[in-house]
Parts: sequence; structure tokens; C-alpha cells
Amino acid sequence: NLPPGLEYLNQLDRIIIHQQVELLEAILGTETSSKYEIKNHLGQRVYFAVEENGCFDRNLCSPIRSFTIRIADNTGREVITVNRPLRCNSCWFPCFLQELEVQSPPGTIAGYVVQNWDPFLPKFTIQNESKEDVLKIIGPYVTCGCFEDVDFEVKTLNEMSTIGKISKYWSGFVNNVFTNTANFGIQVPVDLDVRIKAVMIGACFLIDLMFFENSLDGL
Repeated sequence: NLPPGLEYLNQLDRIIIHQQVELLEAILGTETSSKYEIKNHLGQRVYFAVEENGCFDRNLCSPIRSFTIRIADNTGREVITVNRPLRCNSCWFPCFLQELEVQSPPGTIAGYVVQNWDPFLPKFTIQNESKEDVLKIIGPYVTCGCFEDVDFEVKTLNEMSTIGKISKYWSGFVNNVFTNTANFGIQVPVDLDVRIKAVMIGACFLIDLMFFENSLDGL
């Protein structure tokens, strides 16, 4: 009963997301359409993701830009679609909270990532296709890693137990200063619903844009 293309996620408790380095972006500082490899813990590619939006969105609305990310398996079949609308971003005003929709297969809702208002901590709720709360994600007070990994903890709804994490890996001084490329790791229980695992991938993309889009983040 799994959405087509998500069968492989059924076996995984660790997912690595590697953003590919764009030469034009590295040389000219121009924001280009992001491309990602999604791998298992052995480094084997499972999916390939491409961001779709306009040049205006990427260069003038960078961290708050709208996008559609299409995720395909190794045969080229699109298995997950991630949609994020253009919304302003401010931790001080609840009306500016972010929301992201994940579809799998494309056209069928798998779940949502919804930002929760908090004056100090990055907080998100993972919801299923019926908008029922499933998990919480809570980030650190300071997302600047200072030469180390940054962890966003995945918690139960009561926030008492940590069952996984989304980590932004420190990838070196040169990479963080001169490009916006990032490496992330997702750790979740292996028996988590594959649809929610797909939503967690969407959450990782949202966290990347909200907190690590600027080239100096992570220093």
C-alpha cells in the first residue's frame, strides 16, 4: 500500500541530502536553481531533486522564495513533489509563519510541514495528509554552527521524547563562505510511515532555505 517510488524509504532510518555545487553560483554569486542528491547511509543515490522557480524568486526573494521541488527516483520517475508558497518570514509575527506541502505520488497529499510560532526557538509540526499532527521538530536557539553540525530534533507531540533529528553538517570553510551548498542528514525510526519520511525530506528543504541559505551561515 505504499505510494509508488517510496518503497525504498521503508528500509531507511537515515537519509543524506547533498546539494550539488553550481559553478556559476560559486564564481558569480548568482543564485541558481538548486539540485540535490538524496542518498542512503552508504552514500548510494536513491533520488534526485531539482528546484523549479523563476530567476526573480531565487535572486530577490532568496530565503523566502516560493518553489516546487520535484524528486525523481533513479529511473527518472517523479515520486515526490514539494510545494512552498511565497511567504514573508519573521519570528515576531504569527501571520508570517511558513507552510510547505508534500505530495506522493505527485497530485496526492502526503503531508505538511507547518511552522509554529515561538519567539526564541525554530519549531515546526509534521502533519499527515489529513492535517493531523504527527511529530514536532525543534531547532536550537542559535542556528549558526560555529564550525560544527547544527541539529534540529525530531520529537513526539508532547515534546518529551526525541526520536530523531535533521542535521546540517559542517562542510568546511571554503564551501560555506563561497557557495550556498549544504549537506543534511535525516535520522528517523525505520518503522516511520514512508509518507511521513517523505514529509521529513520536505522539512529538510524548508529548514535549509529558512536558516542556511546565506553563504556565511554555519561559520
